[in-house]
Amino acid sequence: MLYYSTNNKVKDVALSDVVIKGLADDNGLFMPDYIPAIPSMFFEHIDKPEFRDLAYTVAYMLFGEDVHANMLKMMVNDTLSFDVPLVKVTDNIFSLELFHGPTLAFKDVGARFMSRMLSYFIQRQDDRRNVNVLVATSGDTGSAVANGFLGVEGIHVYVLYPKGQVSQIQESQFTTLGKNITALEVEGSFDDCQALVKSAFLDNDLNAAMKLTSANSINVARFLPQAFYYFQAYAQLKKISEKAAANMVISVPSGNFGNLTAGLVAKRMGLPVKRFIAANNRNDIFLNYLQTGEYNPRPSVSTIANAMDVGNPSNFARILNLYGYSHHAITTDICGYKYTDEEIASTIRECRSETGYLLDPHGACGYQALKDGLKEGEYGVFLETAHPAKFNETVERILGEKIDIPEKLQEFMKGEKQSIPMSADFASFKAYLLSKA
Repeated sequence: MLYYSTNNKVKDVALSDVVIKGLADDNGLFMPDYIPAIPSMFFEHIDKPEFRDLAYTVAYMLFGEDVHANMLKMMVNDTLSFDVPLVKVTDNIFSLELFHGPTLAFKDVGARFMSRMLSYFIQRQDDRRNVNVLVATSGDTGSAVANGFLGVEGIHVYVLYPKGQVSQIQESQFTTLGKNITALEVEGSFDDCQALVKSAFLDNDLNAAMKLTSANSINVARFLPQAFYYFQAYAQLKKISEKAAANMVISVPSGNFGNLTAGLVAKRMGLPVKRFIAANNRNDIFLNYLQTGEYNPRPSVSTIANAMDVGNPSNFARILNLYGYSHHAITTDICGYKYTDEEIASTIRECRSETGYLLDPHGACGYQALKDGLKEGEYGVFLETAHPAKFNETVERILGEKIDIPEKLQEFMKGEKQSIPMSADFASFKAYLLSKA
């Protein structure tokens, strides 16, 4: 399958080049020439296969033209070494728990899958220089990518994160690893980090000196595998009730919109989702677009749902492109809600008290959006994107009680922080990277 840029100046690019390059030369995001449709019979029996087998079918439809079947199967099996359970929270609301991977966050799947695919294509390139992965993070992306690529030969990862704006546990997951992982602590916001990464991709000097790519949801190998989750949600809901599956609404905590975009691709492939809800925190740029048809990015603001603190979401370009730039078509499939820190905290307390289920701040946005937006006869699935213990200080303060920290996270906390201070000035960042070339 060939790929084109959302800016329409770059076309007919092979998957290998798309994965290694990350961002198109015209500053657009890559999209496949077409979205393959999965045969309807697959959905009739979707509740029978294990998650790995289900995911492989989806992966084969997306990447099977470009990756040998046995190798693709190995990538999927290696990536999905854990389950993604559906948990009943109320009679008509379910949590799809995406936090059972190595870093206890939903981005583990995309990051691990991409590391395997990138390594696969690098080995087939004539240019065998190291690939340098630049990744901006507002929290969970950095930890998932760092751990997904840790020790992978021929690849060095630079994680850019906003100083003081990620949780202590999140920070420990990518600043304590060493080896081929370098953490850059930026004096600025996530948007500043993302701007540095995008500027690097467009800089001729850097690209002449280094092979650069991204592991943010900018990269198709990072965001497309997240489509697996949506098929899993439908499959698990169908096991519970045919009626529930036929009336499924999915609520997605939304920051850079890679996860929601993967869900929209799944729907285009044939997944019978009634509609999506984009759950926002105070960074509600996309919600404003849904309500007005106007897209006005602005500087992000810090919230307790920090992984959603994005003021100019990259994947908005993909959503526009997928729907032919039609506001009406987009709002037919997607609605949105936004929540303040106080409302998020209230949701965490009420859900814990009324159901016993423990939410993290991002999942709380998704859960509350279903409570506010479900119609009669509908069943909601919200994506619980990270383990609450990753935000233990925030959640404990809200609940007034200690929460258990899984052993996986405790191990990260034992490491020594290794990070390099970095200004938000591109000239400084460029000079640093050139010193490493």
